[in-house]
Amino acid sequence: MSISLTRTQLGSLFALCAAFLFSTKAIFIKQAYALSPLVDATTLMTLRMASALPFFLLICWFNRHRNTQIQLREWILPVAAGLLGYYFASWLDFLGLMFISASLERIILFLYPTLTVLASSLIYKQRLSLKTILALLLSYGGTVLVMLQEQQNMPDGHSFWLGASLVFASAVAFAAYLLVTPRLIQKFGSWNFTGLALSVACFGTLLHYLLAVPEPLQRLSQLPGSVYAYGIGLGILVTVLPTILLMQSIERLGAAHSAMIASIGPILTIVLATLFLDEYLNAWQWLGCALNIIGVMMISLSKKKLMA
Repeated sequence: MSISLTRTQLGSLFALCAAFLFSTKAIFIKQAYALSPLVDATTLMTLRMASALPFFLLICWFNRHRNTQIQLREWILPVAAGLLGYYFASWLDFLGLMFISASLERIILFLYPTLTVLASSLIYKQRLSLKTILALLLSYGGTVLVMLQEQQNMPDGHSFWLGASLVFASAVAFAAYLLVTPRLIQKFGSWNFTGLALSVACFGTLLHYLLAVPEPLQRLSQLPGSVYAYGIGLGILVTVLPTILLMQSIERLGAAHSAMIASIGPILTIVLATLFLDEYLNAWQWLGCALNIIGVMMISLSKKKLMA
């Protein structure tokens, strides 16, 4: 007996699978860090992006016809967007995970829709509605609650706040990327722009590694094989595959419904961190997580009505 899924059901399945795979990112990173003192943010990012690069180059190749009418000066924005949204933001995130838990990292990153709203309000000089202000209070209040609870159990408070700040900076960088992407997607096409932006990010990461790490090839040769496995997993299972699944979901459901399903991401990360990293959230932190998700979803699902 064959099972036939409707367009909506298939889109929902794609979004759910993408959310799950994205949620494993912090788990892969934390486990890789524990394997060897040679593994840092730059090295692990390099393994991830080197694994993902061939797939994104293929996407660029299959969509090359979209670039025939693009002038040379028009390439500046997609290059800058790729470096900002998928190289710099990712590197800050990887770096932050050296100091804070996977659960808190996911909760802080989940704030990025609120940052796009705040930036839009400043850029276009529009007042925020009362509903939006309430959503912001819930999301940031919940995040601070989780942070304060975790900070109490950290012996090195300086490292904790450094890690939290790096991850929040990552969310800011990704929010800035999202502000410029709609115009670029319209011009380049969604698949073509994704391939271009991520290919640029991969090359930026590789260049960063070559410039920042002394004797880069020797460093790679000294890594355990298990670190390579995590790096490849980050590249294929946590970057390429969920990106494709999410785009397939958006094509079938639209961005809003895909975002609603993706809201399960922080919960999935927390559950996975409990199972694989022995992390633990107390009742106050679960409350903070719930407030964060409610606030962010209030914003994500009603962006057209956010300004008074």
